[in-house]
Amino acid sequence: MTDHSRLEDAVNTYENTLYRAALAILGDRHEAEDAVQDAFLRYWEKTPTFEGPEHERAWLLRVLSNGCKSRLRAPWRRRTVPLLESYPAAPEERETLELVYSLPAKERMAVHLYYYEGYKTAEIARITGEREGTVRSRLSRARVHLKDMLKGEAR
Repeated sequence: MTDHSRLEDAVNTYENTLYRAALAILGDRHEAEDAVQDAFLRYWEKTPTFEGPEHERAWLLRVLSNGCKSRLRAPWRRRTVPLLESYPAAPEERETLELVYSLPAKERMAVHLYYYEGYKTAEIARITGEREGTVRSRLSRARVHLKDMLKGEAR
């Protein structure tokens, strides 16, 4: 398989997954698109070998996660943080999705990878480069925040 067709297969297979993850982390669709492109650019540059499709998916999510963290640390990001005009969800899910997007970035990333992508805490820890306990703490804090927001209490 040529490098070009390998990249094309990866884009076709993982583009939506990476975009949803980047959107959940960054909260901005334009930045999410750029982050996904950067992840695929790394894939093209590094041409890593994988043990299987799950390893490939995890590698891409790890690269994406690291890229999103870098974007969140960028000085210009602290000046403006635009909210999405419309959320990519069915109307009945929109309120919940808005609450998830209002979580801090690290909690939002853990929630997305756990609930939307179906990763276990150990896998999320490997993807994000954090300890398993940290991931569990973030998920727990996110659940408390979401519960409080659903009750109408302020964070």
